[in-house]
Amino acid sequence: MRTDGGWPVERLVHGEVSGGVATITLDSPRNRNALSVRLLGDLEERLNWALAEEGVRVIVLTGTGPVFCSGADLKEQRVTPRGAHEAPVTASFPEIMSLIWESPKPVVCRLNGTARAGGLGLVAACDFAIAPDSASFAFSEVRLGVVPAMISVTVLRRLDPRAAAEYLLTGETFDAARAREIGLLTRAVPEEELDATVAHYTGMLLRGGPESLALTKQLVRTVPELSVEEGMRQMAELSARRFTSAEGQEGIAAFMEKRPASWIPASEVG
Repeated sequence: MRTDGGWPVERLVHGEVSGGVATITLDSPRNRNALSVRLLGDLEERLNWALAEEGVRVIVLTGTGPVFCSGADLKEQRVTPRGAHEAPVTASFPEIMSLIWESPKPVVCRLNGTARAGGLGLVAACDFAIAPDSASFAFSEVRLGVVPAMISVTVLRRLDPRAAAEYLLTGETFDAARAREIGLLTRAVPEEELDATVAHYTGMLLRGGPESLALTKQLVRTVPELSVEEGMRQMAELSARRFTSAEGQEGIAAFMEKRPASWIPASEVG
């Protein structure tokens, strides 16, 4: 627990590690896990911890309560009569989304429930997003007279363009099935299957080589932007490097010897 002027301050984001998976939990259910300055500060700290921890191979981002994240803490966005904000509007939110998006470790978003506005920026930044089929979603910014500016950087890389125009412009609420259809979610499952589905994905990710996962994350995003000729050239070079790399040689040896690769945690061997 942190202190503020000698008084204890409860953390709004918690982290724990088990079997190579770091679970980072937004824990401010009283305000629906809104992106307050305190929560953002705690979240950035926990993300940096998970990224630096050698034993962490996969990161799971989740929350407590019925809402994953309701977006910006509107109480902190009020302007005083003198024209100054009572708290920073953006705080560390851009840095946090960049940390998730650029993370060399795969990030799985386990939505514990509904998400709105800025919360959807976090969802879109993650590599996988799994939600209960009872969850609902909305880009509500325009209905407040503001703009989904920062989250558009990650969201527009996920959503079908027609759907992006439909929901960002109207602010209409949509369900989990529709969220999956337009690219916001990886899976929408019954609530009782949520943990098993998340475990299924984290288990598969733990079987991949750490370096290979980081490089594959990059190529999924960059290769479509290359010309066919340039893509073939760069990927041929990358392929050759990886087959002769220490990790590549270990993976091939493990396959030939019918044993688990050295990077697979003991909890996943069996």
